[in-house]
Amino acid sequence: MNVPDLLPGKVVLVAGIGPGLGRELAVRCARAGADLVLAARTESRLAEVADEVKELGRRALAVPTDLTDDAAAENLVRAAIETYGRVDTFIHNAFAAPRHLHVVDVDLDEVRDGFEINVYAALRLARLLTPTLVENKGSIVMINSSVLRHSNERCGSYKMAKAGLLALAQMLSTELGPKGVRVNTVAPGPILIDTVKAFVEDIAAARGVPSQQIYDEMTSTVDRRRLQEPDEVADAVIFLASDMARAITGHCLDVNGGEFHN
Repeated sequence: MNVPDLLPGKVVLVAGIGPGLGRELAVRCARAGADLVLAARTESRLAEVADEVKELGRRALAVPTDLTDDAAAENLVRAAIETYGRVDTFIHNAFAAPRHLHVVDVDLDEVRDGFEINVYAALRLARLLTPTLVENKGSIVMINSSVLRHSNERCGSYKMAKAGLLALAQMLSTELGPKGVRVNTVAPGPILIDTVKAFVEDIAAARGVPSQQIYDEMTSTVDRRRLQEPDEVADAVIFLASDMARAITGHCLDVNGGEFHN
């Protein structure tokens, strides 16, 4: 499916460029007409995604960044402004999921690490980018998770961090809305990326059944009976970042195929 030209000439900073959704966000934004600032720790991955963006005829600035470090975050924003003169949209895709343990058992350092990347990193960059976003009447979209919609055992630490991210986005919407900046979140269900496919195959091997059986069991409570593809989540993000959503702020958009109704 082709992405309409929803971000013509915009400068989009994507924090958290991984092999799944992060890459897809960058590529889909480029197809929507945007130039990119790409941030992640892994330099080789950034280079690969930057090349893909350039092949689509858009500009890409790759900045290896530890998003938990103040100086590194400041360098990222400075490089973006020096290169493009502005940033129109900030997409926070970086995340860290603590081990799936009961909250009474999880190591508190793991919980802190989850908040560092899921919440504090998002706040750090949002604060640094506020002047340029206000100047350009920009937008912020933060990637959350359907973990917000359930209280399954062993997901508590992750839910705590993502609930914090949701609260952050809502408060930023309240504070920055009068200045012309919109702030929204997207809450995907499990996305069909390589790690999820491997997870399905591992369970199938352990149980001695076809992987399709495990996949069908996983999606039995999803209205569409399938998981989301990365491009489907990315397109929802692009919509919220674009002027098509100019009256939408403080919203959390579920992209879960109908697994949860909110």
